[in-house]
Amino acid sequence: MASSQASGEGKAANEYPVATDARIEQSGETVRLTMMLSSVVAVEAWVQAAPDRVIVEMPSTNFQIQSNTRKSVGFVGGYRYGLFTADKARIIIDLSQPATISKVEVKPVRGGFGEFSVELKRATRADFLAEAGKAKAQAQGAAQPPLAAKPAGETRRTVVIDPGHGGIDPGTMVSSISEKAVVLAFGKALKEQLEAGGRYRVVMTRDDDRFVSLSDRVRMGRNEQADLFISIHADSLMQAQDVRGATVYTRSERATDAEAAKLAAKENEADAAAGLETREEVQDVAGILMDLARRETRTFTGVFARNLVEKLGGSIKMHKIPLRSARFWVLSAPDVPSVLIELGYMSSPKDAELLNSPEWRGKAVTAVSAAIDSYFTRERASVGKAAEFRD
Repeated sequence: MASSQASGEGKAANEYPVATDARIEQSGETVRLTMMLSSVVAVEAWVQAAPDRVIVEMPSTNFQIQSNTRKSVGFVGGYRYGLFTADKARIIIDLSQPATISKVEVKPVRGGFGEFSVELKRATRADFLAEAGKAKAQAQGAAQPPLAAKPAGETRRTVVIDPGHGGIDPGTMVSSISEKAVVLAFGKALKEQLEAGGRYRVVMTRDDDRFVSLSDRVRMGRNEQADLFISIHADSLMQAQDVRGATVYTRSERATDAEAAKLAAKENEADAAAGLETREEVQDVAGILMDLARRETRTFTGVFARNLVEKLGGSIKMHKIPLRSARFWVLSAPDVPSVLIELGYMSSPKDAELLNSPEWRGKAVTAVSAAIDSYFTRERASVGKAAEFRD
């Protein structure tokens, strides 16, 4: 990995450095990306294969880059940026041909500012893969950070709300509207309503504009011993802008239809947008007891999903096939009932308008909240009694 050390005074920990004035230029076999920074910070960069890209990591940064800034030149197909974790940001540079990093630095300039630059040089496939292999070996050696767990003695039901995407992964983009912003606003509103009643302990996988990996989302649900895990997304189907309505998805190895399979494949690539490998985490459990837990989880998930469709259908427009299933990785916890709600189609002008409407959001949030209440007070109790009778 190529890296630079900060050589100037940093700002207070609660102040993000600001990045502006991005430029990308080519000179012969070299492409150079530069940005101005409000302070000098340390940066690190490495290459990654399949897909081929360069990843630059730095402290959390407020990117104020003009939307019309040039993003591609030569062997660089484009680049994107955003928060990666609570204290890190990333710039992802997509490569159309192999390249290696010849230099990465942040040098101080007058006034306490910094100038970030990364220089990439066209390379052979063999040299590129060799560099990517070194970076992968280092990444695999890094330990996963611990996640919070359910407090001892907590008796309330735990609901984990999972706003999809975030940070460097915007999700679907339509005009100036990003999926990550739409679903975060919905998740926050749902949390507020659920907590107002005092019946639930509500945990959000993210409560700001940061990236959370799919495996961490699943681990969070399990660590928190969630009684329900609700992932929030907004769909897009640009080739059919008349398609509208909300859809509730559950996990299955075989999708109910081609559109559901395609959507799951797209959502399962969320990690790739942030420079992580797109592979599903293998569960560290097996055996008869876990198989029974999976069966029970599928039963509870089905009960909640059907109830959710009913409650949402009474308040907002639903897709013509409102309940579907596919192999969503974020719904893979074997012991946590989990659903994914696609609130609507951002590709539909009408749905896009509604998704940004506080009035519509309020109706949808109230419907989801009612479905949760109903699930815990009636449906789950009846499922449990049926299971006892069978035993």
